[in-house]
Formats: sequence, structure tokens, C-alpha cells
Amino acid sequence: MTGRKRIRLTDSGVARLKAGATEYIVWDSRVFGLGVRVRPSAHRSFVWHGHAGGAAVRRTLGPAALMTVEEARRACVAPRDHDTADGPEDGSRVPTFRDFALDEWKPAAMNNWGASQRAWVDRMLKNQLLPAFGACRLDRMNRRDIERWFDGYSRTAPGGANHALRLLRQIMNAAVATGPIAADPTHGIRRNSRPKLTRFLSTGEIDRLLRALERLVEARPSRRQQADVIRMLLLTGCRRGEIMKLEWSEVDGDRLRLAKAKTGPRTVWLSETARAIVDRQPRVGSRYVFPSPLGPERPLSHALPLWYRARKEAGIEDVRLHDLRHTVASQAVARGIALSTVARMLGHSDPTTTLRYAHVSDRDVEAAADRIGTAIEAAMAGDGRPGAD
Repeated sequence: MTGRKRIRLTDSGVARLKAGATEYIVWDSRVFGLGVRVRPSAHRSFVWHGHAGGAAVRRTLGPAALMTVEEARRACVAPRDHDTADGPEDGSRVPTFRDFALDEWKPAAMNNWGASQRAWVDRMLKNQLLPAFGACRLDRMNRRDIERWFDGYSRTAPGGANHALRLLRQIMNAAVATGPIAADPTHGIRRNSRPKLTRFLSTGEIDRLLRALERLVEARPSRRQQADVIRMLLLTGCRRGEIMKLEWSEVDGDRLRLAKAKTGPRTVWLSETARAIVDRQPRVGSRYVFPSPLGPERPLSHALPLWYRARKEAGIEDVRLHDLRHTVASQAVARGIALSTVARMLGHSDPTTTLRYAHVSDRDVEAAADRIGTAIEAAMAGDGRPGAD
């Protein structure tokens, strides 16, 4: 069946529904779970999808040719076998989070997503939201339990927790809009504040990180692929997705021709070390340079557990993976490379964006102030005022 469309059902509207190549259901906006199923043969019937006795129930109420919309609605709210007393007043059962998210919300929302968004939603549901709330009925999800889950996730990935909370809030708002619950239990839960983009690695920290990666790979050679991804991020300043989804077709000798970069196609020049890392990746019949160990048809997962282990051993636990990109820009600016060049190297569509990454140390500022002060003093030495004839 196709995505779930909700309208206020009327007898005349049901009669106008056209048959499609595959069967589909149009859902009523007034009674949750009531719909009209239209088969390719043009046969229309009222159906009810809900829960009874703690189990999902799919029922056909009767042919639309012999039943009015109001009769179908009354059939939905009439008492049913196995319904328990703790359900909603209309007699229909509130779905679990899993059933609502997968059967109601996702089919209706996914038409507006691109491929990457769909993959992200699937990953977030599978790894976070369904394990935490899948078996819970929507009306029994409460703020305290959600805060406990959010706080636990935030301890290891505050940014990821923010994204997961945003997705959970979208699902719960949809549940409020379509009727299963009256209020969003995520309301009032505050997202983690994002750290300011002022953190970059010093030369000593870079050395400690690289040494930690070497030790971890030596202890377990299977970690080499993840270590190489981290090294490539540090050497190129690329975004994580640009390296983890890098395809062999984008590798052109000493450069990468990124076809799907965030700001559009761009070229990334490789240093000798970066090129060596790419060249040593095994060809395993995958289009990806860094394929997933779970199958060559997909890229390496964004999780990168080695990163958290390496930064702990290097004593830089406050550093985010994105700060490696920040570090490349800061190192370039510190060596006198023009901001316009750094912007092009990092793929910034607006060169002023690079200013967010071009932080310099207090020592650099002090040295600059001394040089400027000396120059101004020299200019004033002539007759006590600058610019004198």
C-alpha cells in the first residue's frame, strides 16, 4: 500500500475514489484507524486498523457500496471483543510507538525525503527510538522516561541526541495531529547546547591522536579502515560524509572529484600521504572506497566507534570529529594561507564562512598587536602625529 493520506471522508468523496495500479487506503481524519481501501478492481471497502487486547488488528468493516461513512465510523467506536477498559473513550486502541511510527507516520512523511534523509531516519529509528520506546503505547510515553533516555544518549553523543529528540518530537506531534494522543510528551525538553566552534587540535594533540590510532590498529588490525577514515579527514578537511561515502569513480590520481559534496561538485587535492591511504584500500567489488564490513553494497557506518576510543587515549575527549575539519582550516590560516584559498579547499560556497574556522591563539594576537604598535609608533616618531608632511 502507498503512503497514508488523511482526509475527512464523505460518501460522495468515497464514491469518487479512482482505482490505481496497486491497492491503496485513504484514511479518515476524524476517526483514527478508519480508512477506505481501493483495490485495482475499483472495489472499495471500509477497513479499521487498530489494537485490541494488546495486539495489532486489521479488520474489514464492509463494502463501501453497502455502507455509509457514518455507519463505518459507528462501527469503529462500537465495543469490540477483547478490548480492555484502559483504552480511549471511543473504544479504539492507542497504538504502540513502533506501530504508529512505522505504519502511520513514516509512510505519510517519507514522500518529502531524499535518499539520505530516509537512510538517516531508518538508522535513528532502528538504533535509538524503537529500542527505547517501540513497545510503549503512545499515551503511556511520558516526559520523565524520555528525559532519562535523552540524558543517557547525551552523555556519549550530545549532537546525536539532539537529532534523535528532534525526530521523536516530529513523530509525537504527528500523533497529536492525527488523534492517538492529546499532548506531545517531549514538550519542554531542552536540546543540548551546541559548543562554539573554537576547538581545534594543536600540533601536539595531532601527534597524540595519530600515535593513538597507530597503537589501536596494531592491537587490532581490523580497525585500520576506521583509522584511515580519521586520517583522511585530518589530511583533507573533508566533511565526514564526503570521505565515508567516497566512491572509486571520484578518485582521480592525486585528487578527489566529489560529485555529491554539500555545496556542489568540487575537487579536493590529495597530499602524498592522503593519496597513499586511498591507494592502499582493498578493492572488494564495491563502488565505495570505504565499504561497510556488513556488505560491499553500502558505505561505512557513520558511527566510527574507533574515534571515541582514540580521542580518549589521546586525552582529547572534548574534540568532535568535525573539529578535524576545523583543525585543517586553522592550521592553514596559521601558516599564512589566504582565507579565499582555505575556503576553496574546504568547499565553502561563501568565503566568509571560513572565518568561523580561522581562530588564532592569544599569542598570535599579542604578536600582531606588538607588530602593529611598533609600526604606528614609527610613523608617529616624525613630529608626534601620523601622516605628517
